[in-house]
Amino acid sequence: MKKSTDDLMNSLKQAPSVEDYFDENDSEIFFGSLCEMIDYYRTRKGLEKADVWHDSGLTKGYAYEIMSGKSTKNFSRDKVIMLCFGLKLTVDEAQQLLKKSGYAPLYARDTRDSIIIYSLEHNISIVNTDIKLSEYNLEVFCNIRDENKEKTSNN
Repeated sequence: MKKSTDDLMNSLKQAPSVEDYFDENDSEIFFGSLCEMIDYYRTRKGLEKADVWHDSGLTKGYAYEIMSGKSTKNFSRDKVIMLCFGLKLTVDEAQQLLKKSGYAPLYARDTRDSIIIYSLEHNISIVNTDIKLSEYNLEVFCNIRDENKEKTSNN
């Protein structure tokens, strides 16, 4: 994915048909499921599943549930963002994954989202992102990790 969303939007507006747009931009548009998109990013970045769950801060079981697509649960926006950290996604890639998940993209006018955007853009780990979020008294991801551990131990 090399074109910006604005470039794609302009191409779509000028295309004679949606089929022509798809033909012209087939490498830029992802038609698969959420788990296929996750696998696409993971494979493209040369990551093992274990690397993804470890760097995401999610529990192993929960990360594998999301990555496999076997669960019918709706995963929270924060869990998808955590997965973005594990997949080492760029901001644009994270926006695509959030949209594919049915969630709002990261919003630069929101303080918490701004920190997340900055962290993704500068390859800052989720742990260091949590530290920055806590400095601003914003919700951190570690609380979600703790919830996941409780759910896993109760099952």
